Amino acid sequence: MQSDPSTLAFYAAEAKTYVSVRPDGISPHLDAFLDRLMPSASILELGCGGGVEAGHMIARGFAVDPSDGVPAMAQEAEARLGRPVRIMAFDELDALASYDAVVANAALLHAPRSALTSILGRVHRALRPGGWHLASYKAGGTEGRDEHGRYYNYLAPDDARRYYAAAGLWSDFEIAESFEGGYFGKPGPWIKVTARKA
Repeated sequence: MQSDPSTLAFYAAEAKTYVSVRPDGISPHLDAFLDRLMPSASILELGCGGGVEAGHMIARGFAVDPSDGVPAMAQEAEARLGRPVRIMAFDELDALASYDAVVANAALLHAPRSALTSILGRVHRALRPGGWHLASYKAGGTEGRDEHGRYYNYLAPDDARRYYAAAGLWSDFEIAESFEGGYFGKPGPWIKVTARKA
């Protein structure tokens, strides 16, 4: 499953508000990641939300396949992008060597720890050899919920290394730690994972 029912229900109920809070918010590390890719590379985006980053990647000339596991959120992204957005939970990803990159900013942080290795294995299989992956997670080291009832896996850097190593072989693997805000503006620790399929 993508996450638990409470988390899905939050995003279904908050879809319009969520999109309006940061209508132009682009992750600060996205462009540096995109600079690693060849022009017109194919990118799968998991958890595209309102489609802000998908729109940015499209504007940069990439072939983007946006997806989200919440139908109401996918509908908001479709309205922004003017193109279909796939409704797909993380564990429904079954592509094989189909993408040059898989982007999952503030998305896989809702994947249950018990399913994370399997989901990351799907990401690995979806990438072409040499393909790149970017994901950001709220850090912490112990899974739990926030004050709104949303589940987070709250990975520590060592947790991320372990899950990714179990999911497949990577020729490059980098973790960067930061202190950033989230949807409600409350700052906290984050980790960014950048990995390249071997």
